[in-house]
Amino acid sequence: MESYQEILNRIFTAYPMYHKVGSAAYKEGLENIEALLDIIGNPQRKLRCVHVAGTNGKGSVSSFLSSYLQELGYRTGLFTSPHLVDFRERIRINGTMIPVDDVLAFFEEYQEKFSHLEPSFFEITTALAFHYFAKQKVDFAVIEVGLGGRLDSTNVITPLLSVITNISLEHTQLLGDTIAKIAYEKAGIIKDKVPAVIGEFHPESFPVFEDVALQHDAPMFIADSNYRVTGELNGCNIEDSEGKTLYCGIKNPLDGEYQRKNIATFVQAAKVLEFVINIQQDKIASAIEHVVENTGIMGRWQLLGEHPRIICDVGHNLAGLTYTVQSIREESAKVNGRAHVVFGMVQDKDIDHIVPMLPTEPEYCVCRAQIERAMDQEKLAAKMREHGLSCTTYPSVEEAIEAAKAAANPEDVIFITGSCFVVGEVLTMMR
Repeated sequence: MESYQEILNRIFTAYPMYHKVGSAAYKEGLENIEALLDIIGNPQRKLRCVHVAGTNGKGSVSSFLSSYLQELGYRTGLFTSPHLVDFRERIRINGTMIPVDDVLAFFEEYQEKFSHLEPSFFEITTALAFHYFAKQKVDFAVIEVGLGGRLDSTNVITPLLSVITNISLEHTQLLGDTIAKIAYEKAGIIKDKVPAVIGEFHPESFPVFEDVALQHDAPMFIADSNYRVTGELNGCNIEDSEGKTLYCGIKNPLDGEYQRKNIATFVQAAKVLEFVINIQQDKIASAIEHVVENTGIMGRWQLLGEHPRIICDVGHNLAGLTYTVQSIREESAKVNGRAHVVFGMVQDKDIDHIVPMLPTEPEYCVCRAQIERAMDQEKLAAKMREHGLSCTTYPSVEEAIEAAKAAANPEDVIFITGSCFVVGEVLTMMR
């Protein structure tokens, strides 16, 4: 039998992986995943699921929902992507990663049976997740969409609840070049008579969601019309649409301004689930407060060190980085020293719109993650210098973070952002 590392090396190289190589790994259509699942006995049909899509925030909202179900005492599977440090982060039950032996056993039993289908990395990982959750007889599974929705490999389930966090322009070469087109792809997870929660109202996406929900006779709820988060994030309040405080002083461990919208989306989803599965207890506050320990979520405005203060965040597209930049400015204002940013991106991101919004005050250590899809650090730095940013380039993330640490005084702050892979490499270094 192959070792775990041999299996990992092979699935990372043999199966096309979108997050590594981009659109070349994207397979349009559900035929392949349906064939894979037929081979292993269609485990997805044995699961009670919540399905979460969206441009940004779907990982955080999925983790809040998993934490919520765990706080209620349910054995809960959580499938997310991408991973930051360990492949097994993608597949968890009550926060514990899938054991190595289960990964090995799955590939030992099925790899030859799958070979004629030439599956993508995400297809085979989705099949593994459904197989593991069904084998372990989880009470519920929270399933995060990989890319899009309508044609995503996860869209073979009929969930108890569909959640779409928000819509902005991303993966336009695959999903469409307008908000309405992308909304149509995300709306593909809405199923007949299954309630749908939409995180944010947008005038271009709302008519699309409304139309699809009507076609499927699916009740629809708009989270930011019904709930809002106020106060400091580490002691936040949740109010309803009439301004009534429902929860007060919740200690949210996921910092960053964008978490306000994610929490509102989660609260709406939890309130809908109360009716869908007849929940009697209110565990919303404890689900938020215990989300990290319950799920192991990483990379969301995560504090990695003090003196200098080191913070990482996986914001990587225009909408996500808008909130990250806002948080960088706010965090920088709290310290007496300078700000340093370790920054890298992947090739298919919209640098013409992202770079101009970056703050000019920090010193940037521009780097390239160790993946094929990473943007060349010199190309990225040249674009940043056109907009008045002070940049030094490094061929690796490790050299960039070490340079930032060497340049920083104890009262300074270092931010690490721009790409999941940059953050993942730093987290791996700090293990």
